[in-house]
Amino acid sequence: MGWVRKQQLTGYLFVAPNIIGIFVFFFIPALFSLIISFTNWKFTQKTADFVGFSNFSRLFQDDVFYIALKNTVIFLLSVPVSVLLAFAVALVLNNQVYFKNWLRAMYFLPYITNGVAVAFVWMLLFDAKNGPINHILRSAGIANPPGWFSTTTSPMYAFDLIWIWLMVGYNMIIYMAALQEIPKELLEAAKMDGAKRWQSIIHIIFPLVSPTTFFLLITGFVVTIKSFGIVESITHGGPGTSTHILSLFVYKTAFRYYEMGYASTISLVLLAFILLISLLQWYGQKKWVHY
Repeated sequence: MGWVRKQQLTGYLFVAPNIIGIFVFFFIPALFSLIISFTNWKFTQKTADFVGFSNFSRLFQDDVFYIALKNTVIFLLSVPVSVLLAFAVALVLNNQVYFKNWLRAMYFLPYITNGVAVAFVWMLLFDAKNGPINHILRSAGIANPPGWFSTTTSPMYAFDLIWIWLMVGYNMIIYMAALQEIPKELLEAAKMDGAKRWQSIIHIIFPLVSPTTFFLLITGFVVTIKSFGIVESITHGGPGTSTHILSLFVYKTAFRYYEMGYASTISLVLLAFILLISLLQWYGQKKWVHY
């Protein structure tokens, strides 16, 4: 019995750093954020008054919140597109193709590239007047290409393209690991039975990698909802509020306007939004994910 307790103690000691880190850096700040969401505390004030649900009432009457919510939903459209593209690329690169290792590295490189460098390059590419993207569109016969970051109508779709470009490589690597676990005998048997390539993909390959698809979707949505660095680097939420997303709304409210109570309220709504999307995916996966 003493040996068993010693083993248990050893296990607890190994996981203790992570448990302490989660408690100190996640649970305590989350509890503190919950408490100050019911106050009007600002960095510029030494005291804070209890205001009840006034911050929540203010939030649901704030036009910027609804703009940020809409933009966040548009931003999230990039996640399933990047997953689908990554699946297609992984299918191709999982076969015998020329320069396969180089192509894998090229697709994965954007994911590990410095964010500021990425933002600067895409600012040049999407320049409305002299950018190469609009130059190509004009050459293709489009007289009035989108203004991208210089207008209020198209910048979020430009961010979708950037985010897809960033995430495809990571999703592809995960898919390739899953594809290599599929027994070749299964695909060969399907081929001998007369199944075409597209039928094997739909009825065999995709169901077998569906847990990977679910993993990439649920983590992709969470990461995308929390990310705001690329938006802040390129447009700072502008023009106007046209590229405000919820995470950037929290950041600006807290660290530019110093309204910590109101920012905590927005962060709680953001948390609820993440939980809602995660729950919808969790219950939806029962119909299409095969373990």
